Amino acid sequence: MKRIAKIFISFTVLMIIALIGFIKLAKITEYDKRDILDYNDMLFRIEDDLKNGMPEEEVESKYGCSIVFDKKINNQELAEYYASGSLVLDLVVDNEYIGKVAWNDFEEWYHSAHMEFFKASFMMWGIVLISGYVLILFLFSTFIRPIENLEKFAGNVAKGELDKPLPIHKNNMFGAFVEGFDLMREQLKASGERERKAEIARRELIQGLSHDIKTPLAVIKATCEVIELKLSRKKNDVSDAEREEYENLIEKIESISDKADTISALMSEVMHANLEQLEAVDVNPSEEDCTIIENFFKNLSDYGNIILENSIHSCLVYMDKKRMEQVIDNIVGNSYKYAKTDIKVHFSVTDDMTLADGSSLCFVKITIRDSGPGVNSDDLPLIAEKYYRGKNALDESGYGLGMYLCRLYMEKQGGGMDYYNDNGFVVELLLRKV
Repeated sequence: MKRIAKIFISFTVLMIIALIGFIKLAKITEYDKRDILDYNDMLFRIEDDLKNGMPEEEVESKYGCSIVFDKKINNQELAEYYASGSLVLDLVVDNEYIGKVAWNDFEEWYHSAHMEFFKASFMMWGIVLISGYVLILFLFSTFIRPIENLEKFAGNVAKGELDKPLPIHKNNMFGAFVEGFDLMREQLKASGERERKAEIARRELIQGLSHDIKTPLAVIKATCEVIELKLSRKKNDVSDAEREEYENLIEKIESISDKADTISALMSEVMHANLEQLEAVDVNPSEEDCTIIENFFKNLSDYGNIILENSIHSCLVYMDKKRMEQVIDNIVGNSYKYAKTDIKVHFSVTDDMTLADGSSLCFVKITIRDSGPGVNSDDLPLIAEKYYRGKNALDESGYGLGMYLCRLYMEKQGGGMDYYNDNGFVVELLLRKV
């Protein structure tokens, strides 16, 4: 409010100065009326001086007049005097009309008024010019310079230069606004620092988890080997019926050992990796027979009843077997964890699909479906994002990386992944045909 009052007072003072100037100009236009008695008195004296023989030039100089010795009313010189507003009186000497006497004092007044008007106008122009420069300087310091500082500050923030504070001047009309921007900079800087510290803590957590998980895995692996060795020795000393039971046990032990190897490999590649650089995990697709995918599902019988609705069409696809097995394991494992229903798998081949570059490709589609409650509609668009965990996963262990890695691996194999709810949760995997 103080700044607005200053602007109002300055504008009022400027208007008062302008008003004074206009009043002065108005006074210049005023002129004194002729005193006809004075002019009559001068006329009588002029007549006496001419009667006494004073030369015409001397009389004109003495009384500031012009004498025209011509009795004709249409005299050109007289016409000019009448046109200029001069006072013209009859000149009579010895009762004889001899001409006219003219006083052209209005022309002098006009020239004088013209000069005064010019001076006053120049003064007004100077006042307006100086006031304009003052106003421009005021607007620059009050509005333009703060806006330029804000623009420069925004550029620094966009570049991530959060250590440069925004200058805050005492007379800045945008003081509170500018202070808010600087507080935003400080908050962004503090947020970045917190994120950096959180990232360091996350990496330390991953390293700790890697060590803690690998230790029991080594114990499980060693135990499996011992049990498998003991069962192999005993099966030779039992009946044929019992030998079959021992072989089943050995097969289960081998499955546990294989899973331990898989988990150990994952720990080496994922748990030791920087979580912000998971995109750097190697995926090396090669030409493979897609029928091996059926075995990936059959090896997951521990997850429950997995129903293969049909057989996969034999063809070559671009696939990284290790990554593909991880993808299927993760998706089936999620269905087992959250749906706890039968899991149905269907294989098909897509029609030729035209890509953005005009090329045409064909894919093998693997549809994995459960009959559970599906994924919450709010969570569905986000479940393949890094670190995101849905509401139904809060009571389950995990890091929010499974679906993210599945999509990443499928895309790096030249295929893709889609998912949706349809009387359960459905995941569609695409592998590009050779």
